[in-house]
Amino acid sequence: MNRKKLGFGCMRLPISDPADHSSIDLETVKRMVDTFIDEGFTYFDTAYMYHNYTSEEAMGRALVARHKRDSYTLATKMPVISLKDKVHQAQVFDEQMRKCQVDYFDYYLVHNLGANHYNKALELDTFDFVRQKKKEGKVGSIGFSYHDNAALLDKILIEQPDMEFVQLQINYMDWENDGIQSRKCYEVATRHGKPVIVMEPVKGGALAQVPVEAEALFKGYNPAMSVASWAIRYAASLPNVRMVLSGMSDMAQLEDNLSYMKDFQRLSEEEYEVIEKARGVIEKSIAIACTGCAYCVEGCPKHIPIPYYFALYNADKQSLNRIFSPQFNYYDNHIRDHAKASDCIACGKCEKSCPQHLQIIRHLKEVAANFEK
Repeated sequence: MNRKKLGFGCMRLPISDPADHSSIDLETVKRMVDTFIDEGFTYFDTAYMYHNYTSEEAMGRALVARHKRDSYTLATKMPVISLKDKVHQAQVFDEQMRKCQVDYFDYYLVHNLGANHYNKALELDTFDFVRQKKKEGKVGSIGFSYHDNAALLDKILIEQPDMEFVQLQINYMDWENDGIQSRKCYEVATRHGKPVIVMEPVKGGALAQVPVEAEALFKGYNPAMSVASWAIRYAASLPNVRMVLSGMSDMAQLEDNLSYMKDFQRLSEEEYEVIEKARGVIEKSIAIACTGCAYCVEGCPKHIPIPYYFALYNADKQSLNRIFSPQFNYYDNHIRDHAKASDCIACGKCEKSCPQHLQIIRHLKEVAANFEK
């Protein structure tokens, strides 16, 4: 892997229409890709499902078609959640190669493993499939992304010892979270000798826009550093972390990340103390710990835009202005063309897909009570 620890996450690319995740602003993506590579960074991480199945194609056009193949490394993933049968795996893989315009992937992952998806991957021989692609030279390193408890991760690494790396959700808010178990999973991967690639270091952007009191702690220690930089550096400071993926949505975010990751410095003990104080402040302010990954939306029979409503709810609860809340307008506008939170039929499909293990059904009731008065 590249010596620089910052990777370009392609799940939150710039878009022209906030209501349409497939409306990728390709020209902005091109400028971001060029800048990223010009500054010596090489790692790009996409996936079949990102941006309503358009992220891979965007990287093919913005990255692969415009840069020498040895100037970057590209990772994508086999979407276990979407697979119909064993034959479908080959069809998806071929589609990914066409979209990305490559004849091999540097890194290939089994996507979003947890208890259900792991069992499905075993039934479909998905691990054997990616091993075969490695033998054929169509895949470099093989691994998997993971959203579940440490005990299951240990089981998977025992049963699949040739997986070469693990992608984990790690940030300073989730490090000791009992549901996500970032620290415990990191320790399991380290014990098995598997390097870690970090996803969600800024928790879907939540750690870039923290409460005023927490921001004051960060700025009081170092006014020149962005709030987001603390989260990225926290993940990158872990010894067994090889790469930290940042989902950058505009040039400003990209340039900010590059500014402190070009010459990365690990956190000092004083900085860890500042983060711990800020974490306590932030923990009190978050109503629903949604990262906006949208895995919950795909199987929803009512097509409820769950992450969007949760984001509005969090923003409303964090707002200091209780006289007027623009989130009510956003909600009212959105339900003209989309299902309401109260349309939830409590089927539970969303909760089975949620990497954060959120009680989505209960939270949708809270959203409905808040906005549908």
